[in-house]
Amino acid sequence: MSPYALLGIIVAAVALILFLVIVVRLHAFVTLLIVSGLTALVAGIPPGNIIDTIETGMGDTLGYIAVVVGLGAMFGEMLRVTGGAEQIARTLIGAFGEQRIQWALALTGLLVAIPVFFDVGLILLIYLVYSITQNLGRSIYYYAIPLLAGLVVAHGFIPPTPGPIAAAGILNADLGWVILWGLIAGIPAVIVGGVLFGTFLGNRVYVGVPEYMLRGEEEAEEEEDGTKSTPSFGLTVSIVLLPLVLILGNTLAGTVLPEDSAWRTALTLIGNPFTALTIAVLLAFYVVGVRHGYSREEVQGIASRALEPVGLIILVTGAGGVFGAVLSESGLGDQLQQLLQASNLPIVVLAFLVAVLVRVSLGSQTVAIVTAASVVTSVVSVGEYSAPLLGAIVIATGAGSTVLSHVNDSGFWLVSRYLGINEKQTLQSWTVMETIVGVVAFLVILVISLFL
Repeated sequence: MSPYALLGIIVAAVALILFLVIVVRLHAFVTLLIVSGLTALVAGIPPGNIIDTIETGMGDTLGYIAVVVGLGAMFGEMLRVTGGAEQIARTLIGAFGEQRIQWALALTGLLVAIPVFFDVGLILLIYLVYSITQNLGRSIYYYAIPLLAGLVVAHGFIPPTPGPIAAAGILNADLGWVILWGLIAGIPAVIVGGVLFGTFLGNRVYVGVPEYMLRGEEEAEEEEDGTKSTPSFGLTVSIVLLPLVLILGNTLAGTVLPEDSAWRTALTLIGNPFTALTIAVLLAFYVVGVRHGYSREEVQGIASRALEPVGLIILVTGAGGVFGAVLSESGLGDQLQQLLQASNLPIVVLAFLVAVLVRVSLGSQTVAIVTAASVVTSVVSVGEYSAPLLGAIVIATGAGSTVLSHVNDSGFWLVSRYLGINEKQTLQSWTVMETIVGVVAFLVILVISLFL
């Protein structure tokens, strides 16, 4: 089959996914499985091999991702429930002062969303934005946009959030390089899309705090439990950064230490994402939970509740892995490799464009990252790419999956509700901010990739 015919199959498959999810309203998990099976048939994979391909794609993807996402969810929920994440926000704002409060909010979003999902981070911190908006009298855009940009960058670029974890697993990318490039590309994206755009929009369009959310804030304050203490800023930040430091240590050890070094062996063990997150979770259970007044039963309950919302993420991620396995089995990798060689299109550009297509079509950032990584891995598997470049490819998928959020994205409606703005205003603020963040991050990682 010609490469153009295979590309046509991919376009048709994405169009079918779009139709089933948006028009038919079929669940994304079921949709991806159905389209993967149909794509396998049309691409010429023998019927007897299709089930094996589906099982392999699901198993290879979830064998790594399910563990990491589950541990990350428990870790984040402990910080949320105990007040540690909010402590980070209040301390940073106090340290930065009123004139630099946007920088504090952007940094808060970036730190909090590393262990906490985007929607949880938004719900957790939005009441702080309400309070600041009321006290200082500016438009809510002035403070909310920097916070949202920080949350978006961490959610799309920095493990252990599901998207980067999934893409790294599919592409066999080293998480240390993913974290490093995610920070390098993400920080300027937060500055331009968050602080600068937030200032621009906030100075030109005034939007106050929605009345119905003020009532929600009062109710939240009444429900606060004063019987338990809140972990300190230093303790919370240390626990947040611990798994990242361990994972980066593993990456550096593999680069600078000899293979027979005992230090390298030890750092490789504790710097594995499984080990690093397990250590962080256990510390969070005891140091943030038990030491601050939570019983072991309460800690266990928090951990159990944390796993409830991640089941869907894990299943959709696994289905995305199935789609990638089908594309790989169809021989698409060889065909795309030939096209890339003929067109000289950098692989990071391909990753970005595929993610943009899926993001605009389906809305889900995580699905866009997983799908783009699944397409690109068929190229990576037949080429030679260094570990740093694989990390850059992951960030390119994250950048592409960030742009042009609109009405088919749950985050669009979440932001609309919590900021009290209509659809047009949400497009003018949230959608533009996300697009700026994605484009800036992509341009940074594209420049980096030229030297890898």
